[in-house]
Amino acid sequence: MSLRILITGGAGFLGSNLCDRLLAEGHEVICMDNLFTGRKVNIEHLLQNPKFEFVRHDVVDPFKVEVDQIYNLACPASPPHYQYNAIKTIKTSVMGMINCLGLAKRLNARVFQASTSEVYGDPEVHPQTEDYWGHVNPIGIRSCYDEGKRCAETLCFDYHRQNGVYVRIVRIFNTYGPRMHPNDGRVVSNFIVQALKGEDITIYGDGNQTRSFCYVDDLIEGFVRLMNQDETTGPINIGNPGEFTMLELAENVIDLTGTSSEIVHEDLPADDPKQRKPDITLAKKYLNNWEPQVPLREGLEKTIEYFAQTLDIDR
Repeated sequence: MSLRILITGGAGFLGSNLCDRLLAEGHEVICMDNLFTGRKVNIEHLLQNPKFEFVRHDVVDPFKVEVDQIYNLACPASPPHYQYNAIKTIKTSVMGMINCLGLAKRLNARVFQASTSEVYGDPEVHPQTEDYWGHVNPIGIRSCYDEGKRCAETLCFDYHRQNGVYVRIVRIFNTYGPRMHPNDGRVVSNFIVQALKGEDITIYGDGNQTRSFCYVDDLIEGFVRLMNQDETTGPINIGNPGEFTMLELAENVIDLTGTSSEIVHEDLPADDPKQRKPDITLAKKYLNNWEPQVPLREGLEKTIEYFAQTLDIDR
């Protein structure tokens, strides 16, 4: 069945990949983005598609559209971008969520919230399960994002309990792939861009902190499965349980790019988590045995190729 679907933050890294996926399934897609971190270049190839519509709008301001489903992906997601205007970041998470939920209530539509593993903060439980409440600093430099996303989850459940709104919540762990912003400040894009330019690769701290890296296609598959199942509202962790240190990631990027870049160390930023790894038991249970299919090196090769083309660097 063809649906009419709104994607807020639809010109961003994840949003544009989700636009591609939903259009390929035959749905009509309205992409809403204020282009703060989203980029028109990510959706240029879709502008002539009669089933695609781009609306430049900020989710903080109320909006009305007629749709069957809403995917709320609107919010800067990398520390340099969300810390650039912390007040704006928390307003996007909270007021944007209220606007999406209010619209969903009026339309009797299903709404999907792109939450984050940052709700777990610097976790004292490893790996992180969805019933873990987190270890978050409410007044730190990352709080605008962490607490904004936590509040958005609260709003989803309050609208669900009080108004019967159909909600689906995903907690996204580190994701990478084509259409990442070259200057988004996240570790995969940082390492790849530095390596391709022959610059020193910057590792914060000793490099033994860990992350799990999920390729974007695997993540989007999880999104669609969660949105369209009827067994759970979530939250559901979506990510790759394979765990790598920052040093291991840097060594993989150096090997795959063939760069002469050296690794340099700088101080660890405040409230930077030491470990991050999803428990995906619930994703397997509710999402038809979902689990990541793309190994790290294969995903890195595709991402390196994308950045080499974007930055016009011969390899």
